[in-house]
Amino acid sequence: MIKSIAHASFLVADLDVSLTFYRDVLEIKQNMERPNFPFEGAWLDLNAQGQQLHLMKLPNPDSKDGRPEHGGKDKHIALVVENLDAVAKKLDAAGVEISRSKSGRAAFFCRDPDGNALEFSEDFTAAK
Repeated sequence: MIKSIAHASFLVADLDVSLTFYRDVLEIKQNMERPNFPFEGAWLDLNAQGQQLHLMKLPNPDSKDGRPEHGGKDKHIALVVENLDAVAKKLDAAGVEISRSKSGRAAFFCRDPDGNALEFSEDFTAAK
């Protein structure tokens, strides 16, 4: 029944800081066709198939306090990347801490400026 995820949304406190992280550090293209909602936000295109990440500047009822250090033990979105090492180097250069997957697979986690957890891994199914 379900074919794909259309988008995931994160609440952010400062849209400019979040765009610096997602658009500039992670190099996710901003989609400028976002409707004029009554709150600030941004749409980011994750791939050519229309999957997006929506950033919304709204009050966040979910505190950053008490979250596990490792993002794999928290709610998160998982993103498939072309080159895992290149993404890790970009994040390291930006001062973002990463945590390698505890399962031993080639993946790692980080948190965005608002504490949202992200997982990164390469698409090993494409080689099959």
